[in-house]
Amino acid sequence: MAHSFKVFLFFPFFTLSIIPFSHQLQHPLDSLTPNEFIQVQSIVNRSYPGSSHNLTFQYVGLEEPNKQVVVSWLENSSTTPPPRQALVIARINHRTHEISVDLSSVGIISDRIYDGYGYPLLTFEEQTAANQLPFKYAPFLASISKRGLKIEEVVCGSFTVGWHGEEKKNRRIVKVMCYYLDGTVNLYMRPIEAITVTVDLEEMKIIHFQDRFMIPVPKAAGTDYRESEQRAPFGPQLKGITVMQPDGPSFTIDGNRVRWANWDFHLSFDARVGPIISLASIYDIERQKFRRVMYRGYLSELFVPYMDLTEEWYYRTFFDAGEYGYGLCAVPLEPLRDCPANAVFMGAFVAGQDGMPIEMPNVFCIFERNAGDVMWRHTETMIPETLVTEVRPEVSLVVRMVSTVGNYDYINDWEFKRIGSIKVTVGLTGLLEVRGSKYTHKDQINEEAYGTLLAENTLGARHDHFLTYYLDLDVDGDSNSFVKSKLKTTRVTDQSSPRKSYWKVVSETAKTESDAKIKLGLESADLLFVNPNKKTKMGNLVGYRLIPGSVAGPLLTDDDYSQVRAAFTKYNVWVTPYNRSEKWAGGLYTDQSRGDDTLATWSSRNRKIENKDIVLWYTLGFHHVPYQEDFPLMPTLSSGFELRPANFFEYNPVLKVKAPNNVKWLNCST
Repeated sequence: MAHSFKVFLFFPFFTLSIIPFSHQLQHPLDSLTPNEFIQVQSIVNRSYPGSSHNLTFQYVGLEEPNKQVVVSWLENSSTTPPPRQALVIARINHRTHEISVDLSSVGIISDRIYDGYGYPLLTFEEQTAANQLPFKYAPFLASISKRGLKIEEVVCGSFTVGWHGEEKKNRRIVKVMCYYLDGTVNLYMRPIEAITVTVDLEEMKIIHFQDRFMIPVPKAAGTDYRESEQRAPFGPQLKGITVMQPDGPSFTIDGNRVRWANWDFHLSFDARVGPIISLASIYDIERQKFRRVMYRGYLSELFVPYMDLTEEWYYRTFFDAGEYGYGLCAVPLEPLRDCPANAVFMGAFVAGQDGMPIEMPNVFCIFERNAGDVMWRHTETMIPETLVTEVRPEVSLVVRMVSTVGNYDYINDWEFKRIGSIKVTVGLTGLLEVRGSKYTHKDQINEEAYGTLLAENTLGARHDHFLTYYLDLDVDGDSNSFVKSKLKTTRVTDQSSPRKSYWKVVSETAKTESDAKIKLGLESADLLFVNPNKKTKMGNLVGYRLIPGSVAGPLLTDDDYSQVRAAFTKYNVWVTPYNRSEKWAGGLYTDQSRGDDTLATWSSRNRKIENKDIVLWYTLGFHHVPYQEDFPLMPTLSSGFELRPANFFEYNPVLKVKAPNNVKWLNCST
């Protein structure tokens, strides 16, 4: 969430970037190129010259073209592709502008001023500037001196403030909180508690300062996680393992199009949401053609509310995509550590606050995973004097990105399997947010501490993570329905069987949006997206099903202001009719939003969704009660979900798949 100004580094070196430049033939869903970012900046600056306007670019991204136009172009690529357009969210003279730019006509299509509640994402540059202000502010310097701390060892980060029932619209502000290094790089384990600096981002000045009391800064000893700083005793070391692909990878990358085994999809990058998977189709060997599964999928929002109600903490209810930019926070992946030796890396570009492109190298890696799992097997022992064993190893394709949003590192995987599944996983690691405390032992605590005592003077705050995914499934076409197949216990009331009960499937097709809202965990059910216009030879509707991972829902009350803003997390499953403008679950302007433009408000219209072009929204959650094993940094905790064929194929689609050739494992001494 908060970012230290010492962490805001853009990487000056260049890496291989498989993002087409404007002189190459572009796909309509390709991310904006560096030349296009420059063109957008030039067009907007021409309309608002810097000499007379205070202009900052808060967000620049592809204006998604009309879906039907894209589909038509795909079906007949000889037709003219959709025009390239960009969406710009800018602050101009302290007002928010939504600007649509046409890159073909080199002009502005529309320019709308937004005066409602909420503000656009923060830029790195303005956070950096805000984080530096306390170091020139006398009351802050006095507070640091009073604590006996060295100012050169202090780093600060900006926190969004949310909304907590205020009737009057607030200024665009952040609260700056600070940390202490002096013997460690793990600044989050050493908060300087009780000092709050409030900064007006428009005026870039401190408008309020508070130092409530003094609490010991937690010790540096035992907090540094760098390998070079660790001392004996060490854990047992493993021998090296690597996988070789002597014939090279089985996937190909053409621009942003990825083809592997029976999968074909498009990969792009967005500053707000990170990786976007589009046009995912799978090849059906029976029908000898590719069949569409998903038009577009990405992480729409990530809501992280902390459960600490103290003065410096109650407002920490973050929307990591809408406030900070999940894509903006992507970090370069480390070869052989973040990704295996057989990975291919891809870079991306974002717009800086001045609108100019900034390269982000190695934000994606793509690799084939062979983890020793089994795709299918059977050993037949019933045939006399014959033993039949058939095994097929599981090999899948993974697209990975890591987003480091302040203290947390999120490992995002989109995994494609030959059985037709798309498995989405997120791993949570990094550093806890901790509160400085007077306590040195659990027995001293006789009040609500809002967390776990992890080390002396260190309370790990309880919190949640809710990740809401946008999944525009087009199962064998864009006219789909949502079916909830409940598993219902049924008693045997006659003498037809010695059994007393069994379960059967009772299917219900959602007619409207309200029918499709589901809190998982309350009953057993299969959740299916079906194409009501297509059936298998056996007469079953063609479909895909959602297989959830661990299930968690919000525990805040509906009238809690933070939950009002994040009402889209109330249900794990929502289904809405496709609407190009409805893509960010927390709304377009999330910073200080009031919940009046979210998935929950859109869905309240209760539109028809049967046999329509519909979108699945899925929220997976984590309730995080910190434990001492999370100190000084957290081992990865993962969850996810799977989209799996359900009568999509006539039979097992990997029945005729052969094991990969020349798979060799090497045990290398290290």
